[in-house]
Amino acid sequence: MDSIKRYMQFVKPYRWQIVGTILIGMLKFGLPLLIPLLLKYVVDDILLVDGRSAEEKTNELLMIMGAIFITFLVLRPPIEYYRQYFAQWTGSKVLYDLRDKLFDHIQRLSLRFYANNRAGEVISRVIHDVEQTKNFVITGLMNFWLDLATILIVIIIMFQVDITLTLVSIMLFPFYGFSIKYFYSRLRHLTRVRSQALAEVQGHLHERVQGMPVIQSMAIEDYEQEQFKKQNTNFLQKALDHTSWNAKTFAVVNTITDIAPLLVIGYAGYQVINQGLTVGEMVMFVAYIDRLYNPLRRLINSSTTLTQSIASMDRVFEFVDEKYDITDKPNAVECKTARGEVSFEDVSFKYEENEEYVLKKLSLEVREGETIALVGMSGGGKSTLVSLLPRFYDVTEGKIKLDGVDIRDVTVQSLRKQIGIVLQDSILFSDTVRENIALGKPDATMDEIIEAAKAANAHDFISSLPDGYETKVGERGVKLSGGQKQRVAIARVFLKNPPILVMDEATSALDLESEHLIQESLERLAANRTTFVVAHRLSTITHASRIVLLEHGEIVEVGPHEELMRKKGHYYNLFTIQEIS
Repeated sequence: MDSIKRYMQFVKPYRWQIVGTILIGMLKFGLPLLIPLLLKYVVDDILLVDGRSAEEKTNELLMIMGAIFITFLVLRPPIEYYRQYFAQWTGSKVLYDLRDKLFDHIQRLSLRFYANNRAGEVISRVIHDVEQTKNFVITGLMNFWLDLATILIVIIIMFQVDITLTLVSIMLFPFYGFSIKYFYSRLRHLTRVRSQALAEVQGHLHERVQGMPVIQSMAIEDYEQEQFKKQNTNFLQKALDHTSWNAKTFAVVNTITDIAPLLVIGYAGYQVINQGLTVGEMVMFVAYIDRLYNPLRRLINSSTTLTQSIASMDRVFEFVDEKYDITDKPNAVECKTARGEVSFEDVSFKYEENEEYVLKKLSLEVREGETIALVGMSGGGKSTLVSLLPRFYDVTEGKIKLDGVDIRDVTVQSLRKQIGIVLQDSILFSDTVRENIALGKPDATMDEIIEAAKAANAHDFISSLPDGYETKVGERGVKLSGGQKQRVAIARVFLKNPPILVMDEATSALDLESEHLIQESLERLAANRTTFVVAHRLSTITHASRIVLLEHGEIVEVGPHEELMRKKGHYYNLFTIQEIS
């Protein structure tokens, strides 16, 4: 029930809207309760009354029915409209707030979380599971109480007419309680299992949709169809387990529901024959049985719906409870404007507790405005080292200082504002070119965006696009070439204008023409900034202030290109091999 308590924190701001919806709902459900009383009056006081002419009875019947029709026609439509509108409005607002909270949570989770969890499963929690919780608001906090109030009102009215017959009507209620207790605890578990299986299908599907070019280029459609079938079959089995148990629940509950009216009809008929119960009272009782057991059926259905909602709540708050690897210290300060002096002091790092160290006791002093090139064989720790600077991960041992201050002593957001990053595969969103560049500075003017694009050698190709800067680039920038995507990403960093720059294999996957344009823009971008360049192609970093050669997480050599070439050590060997090849 902890999930319900936490969910109620999102419901609490809308408590008066819920109260208002319940009050309107009581009018909606209250009006039909007049019909059994009307039946009793029509049968006992009009139809079966002796000594009155057919015309008199007809006139009275028309008057009563006319009054009832007007009541229903005038009151029922607006009551129904506002009840539905406020119920859905409140549910939608709660979901809006919850998804807003979850998106904030998603942005705070570290890259370690995303390395270990599939995007599709995260999306399933935010979309599917959150949507399922809406039923808790509409069913659990509104309809449940309305149905319960309807049952109580009906029982009170029935008690006024005949106590014994009322007791017969409700004698099966304890069986309902037992059925709910027995069936719904397991149903909640089965619902959670089914939701997890659905999330796995969604995660698998999300990956395959993103990787469709690989599937089609490898001609492995049949193989992937089988892989998807396995995921889908697993979900089908969990869904059928849930369906089977749900069907057993309804079989028992509906049997009880069907038996109860039979008991009432039999006993009421006996009373009419032997104990003076009027025909009108019997008709009224039978009509009220329908009013009594319909809400009861809805309550049973509500129990199923609420079980599913609570299971979804469990999954949502399980996700919310995912711990942040990277957090601000309570006394963390803002990093206003960094000069760009960076020092790595005995830095060691491993991704998981039980894994090997990727970096080992690494120390490096970087002066303001220096360009540091990180080179070495794949797996040496180059990309890992630069990912520690913006605190995508925190060091396992040692410390990293920016302008003499441990980066863990400043707020994460203010630290990352000081750093611009250009990756090998720069990610663009499926928005316009203008919006993608503006990510570097969301409040930038159009003139600033154009200037940044010019600095990145991107303005000319952007101007030639069908809609210029308003051209949509497609998911992950699929409508642009690799070089064009990279130049848009560089323009983004120009706009951000950070004092520290990280370039991780920024030109390694481009053609010669694109590489020339991008290398030119990157050199312009790196001017007067502290820059870290991760590169495999050593010919692109000969201009660096210092080159740092990493092997197995340790610094092997440090120095300018000419100095390292004169040493004829590891760097010389790497450079010579690349030049020959």
